[in-house]
Amino acid sequence: MPSPTLESTLRFLNELSLNNNKPWFDAHRAQFDVARAAFYQLIDTVIDEFRAPDNLQALTAKDCTARIFRDIRFSRDKSPYKTNLSAYIAVGGLRSGRQGYYVSVGAQGESMAAGGLHDPSPEQLLRFREAIDHDSAPLKAILTAPAFVSAFGALDGERLKTVPRGFDPAHPDIALLQLKGATAIQRFSDAEVTAPDFPARVIASCRAMRPFLNYLDDILAGES
Repeated sequence: MPSPTLESTLRFLNELSLNNNKPWFDAHRAQFDVARAAFYQLIDTVIDEFRAPDNLQALTAKDCTARIFRDIRFSRDKSPYKTNLSAYIAVGGLRSGRQGYYVSVGAQGESMAAGGLHDPSPEQLLRFREAIDHDSAPLKAILTAPAFVSAFGALDGERLKTVPRGFDPAHPDIALLQLKGATAIQRFSDAEVTAPDFPARVIASCRAMRPFLNYLDDILAGES
């Protein structure tokens, strides 16, 4: 039997986006298993690339991959399933407290590799801003590196319209201080996801974001 492909993953997720209900999912459980197996192959390939440098030890795709079931308890959207498969690759997998690589394959062109401060706690955001206020040069060197710019362009995240409390409105890096989150995101089209070089593209994206993640781990060290 041939190995499952990410084409089958996208096909399943696109169909799920049009039939997001339990009866349909149950009737197509075999297709989901194939779709997830192909995604696991991608994630295991990425893990193997970073196993030694990131000390990932015996980590597997299963340790890193989120469940497809949505938590709908407090959501107006009662669709029971996510329309993407995602993994968080870091020491400890999904429960890691360290910065890691977020890889998602999603329906209708919603695939990406990303990392950084998504929805940070107030303490994390304060540490990020204090590091910039103290010395922004290390972060700016990372954000202007050719590999980072080629993959991500710039940091993604919502910004305050005003100046964060306690910081100088005339600070030369006020645009960085106004960030409410800071993530590096590279998005991929369906054609890119199904191309033979997609695992290599994801690995290159993760490698390009690694200095940024190291920076965040360093400034957040000792966080309670």
